[in-house]
Amino acid sequence: MTDALEPRTAEPDETPDTTIVMVNYALHLASIITGGVTSLVAVVIAYCYKGAGPAWLDEHYRFQIRTFWLALLYFSVSALLTLVLIGFVTWLLAVIWLVIRCVKGLKAVQQKRAPDNVTTWWV
Repeated sequence: MTDALEPRTAEPDETPDTTIVMVNYALHLASIITGGVTSLVAVVIAYCYKGAGPAWLDEHYRFQIRTFWLALLYFSVSALLTLVLIGFVTWLLAVIWLVIRCVKGLKAVQQKRAPDNVTTWWV
């Protein structure tokens, strides 16, 4: 009968909160419109939260950090190539790359698993 009087301890939540990771993907996608400002915010958040969750969630932060640096490279090269008019095509390809990468990351978050090919330069 004393069991009923003892306070219950809260069971640990085994499902980590994925809100920040999903917001980061949304910030990367919004950077297409904002010119990269929101992507900068996303990478700062990713660096702050990296290492604070389970391994599969940390892989998403790593994926987002790599997405930022690769996007910076791809869009910078596209900006330089606009001088020879091919930059508009490479910019469009970089946008498509960013959308595919973020959608694949969001899909992996929904499935509670790490993204595929975190270290790839492609998608």
